[in-house]
Amino acid sequence: MKIRKNDTVMVITGKDKGKHGKVLKTDPKKGTVIVEGVNIQTKHQKQTRKERAEIKHQEGPINVSNVMYYDTKSKVATRIGYTYENDRKLRVAKKTGSVID
Repeated sequence: MKIRKNDTVMVITGKDKGKHGKVLKTDPKKGTVIVEGVNIQTKHQKQTRKERAEIKHQEGPINVSNVMYYDTKSKVATRIGYTYENDRKLRVAKKTGSVID
């Protein structure tokens, strides 16, 4: 999976199409990511002895194929490629050619 935690991504399909956000969590086995402020879901929290009942709003997972890396410097969504430099594998933005890591 080419998208990592703390990357800025843009949603390319679905109800939140066009939104940008930071990746909070990735799940490579399921192929999903959780993006800040995107795919907000409502969760009803039951009352316990210590906490009151409440309605929580939290981000839900999105399939990694529905997001694209967003280059904040050039303000464009781009694909990610790999290149080798001094025996190190680096991620590279395809449109701009800039090194991500």
